[in-house]
Amino acid sequence: MRRLLLAAGLVLSACGAVPEADVAMHRPHWLVIDPLPDMKMFAGSAASRPLRPNAELARDFLELTFQMESGRAIERMSRFEAPITVSMTGLVPPSAPGDLTRLLARLRDEARIDIRETKAPAMVAIEFIERRRMQALVPTAACFVVPRVTSFEDYRRVRRKAQVDWASLETREQVAIFIPADTSPQEVRDCLHEELAQAIGPLNDLYRLSDSVFNDDNFHTVLTGFDMLMLRVTYAPEMRSGMTRDEAAAALPKVLARLNPKGGRLTEPAADDPTPRAWIAAIEEALGPTGSDRRRRAAALRALALAADAGWRDARMAFSLFGVARLGMADEMEISVAAFVEAARIYRSLPGGAIHAAHIDMQMAALALSSGEAADAILLCDRAIPIVRRAENAALLATLLMIRSEALRLEGRAAEARASRLDSLAWARYGFGDEAEVRTRMSEIAALTPGRLVLASTDGGDSE
Repeated sequence: MRRLLLAAGLVLSACGAVPEADVAMHRPHWLVIDPLPDMKMFAGSAASRPLRPNAELARDFLELTFQMESGRAIERMSRFEAPITVSMTGLVPPSAPGDLTRLLARLRDEARIDIRETKAPAMVAIEFIERRRMQALVPTAACFVVPRVTSFEDYRRVRRKAQVDWASLETREQVAIFIPADTSPQEVRDCLHEELAQAIGPLNDLYRLSDSVFNDDNFHTVLTGFDMLMLRVTYAPEMRSGMTRDEAAAALPKVLARLNPKGGRLTEPAADDPTPRAWIAAIEEALGPTGSDRRRRAAALRALALAADAGWRDARMAFSLFGVARLGMADEMEISVAAFVEAARIYRSLPGGAIHAAHIDMQMAALALSSGEAADAILLCDRAIPIVRRAENAALLATLLMIRSEALRLEGRAAEARASRLDSLAWARYGFGDEAEVRTRMSEIAALTPGRLVLASTDGGDSE
């Protein structure tokens, strides 16, 4: 899976980055000297079952299972045919064991998969390594999964051989997941969810899915109800390794009728809805990590034009609008705001689209804060925060709480502002990682506030 979105920090470049000197001048003293509160973590909870027709779910399963992200066809379905064991080795971060335990419990309870953690060797080997070592081989990957290897050194030796070709599998017996150890707890957790799901289940990502982590837009960061259903279908007794696409299609009506009875009888398949490679290339250029601003904006406009020509009114159109809004916000404010508003409208009409709209609410709240519209910023944050908590996105939650804190401060509500700020910092420790990164992110958000010049007062409070 590629990672096009960078959690919550997008607000800064979207609104026009604050020069480093200004950030330093406006940095609140509490970000410099106050000790950070204890890290907060999500307890986790079961996701709700998808409310979509079984015909759509069958189409999505077939496309997720019998096609690679590159568009290459997979001739035969593969899965593990024995109880799955998982191990963690290497530089295991302190937060990883708890997050893996919660994930495996969900896979057992929701996807009905026989999976458990054990000591190495295991069928799924999760190895934590330094980011620089990982990206020396795969520069653009945040984390990745490979078949038929047991370690990073093993992968280094065979990475150019057919041994690691997913399309050549008929049964999965051994896979390895590689995750950077020197990243935030949330990034570690997100990699566990995304890569373990693909290690044991579907290999493709679909941009049209608004309710899934099997989507390169990365709005959903933990496995959803749709994802758990796709995994449960994969391991249903009617399915097996080595099935062709036609064989799987013939089995799906019975499987989905049993597992998702509210989806209705599957009599006719849903219409094909492919995503052209030209649109994928444009959106990846627009929101990827490289390229000039001019080229990225041109790519975003190209993606939007392709979406309009295709007549899409789904997540692909909304994501195209989001890209145009993100990349044009600094100097084309009216166009960007209109694109954000339309993207949010579409997202709110889609299954699972509430978290996408919450990302947009964060962008709009930051804009309201920078314009001195404190009441609007608070309303936008209050609408988004419950959704973001349910989606378990600590980085986005910390950003919203900090924007809310600054807006409350502008309204003179000091006690509420402090409570929101402390809550923000606790979540930021999970979402952004080490203390320096937390303080940098939060000070940048504070610097959005008009006239923000904070000095340390003798009583420890904020002085303007």
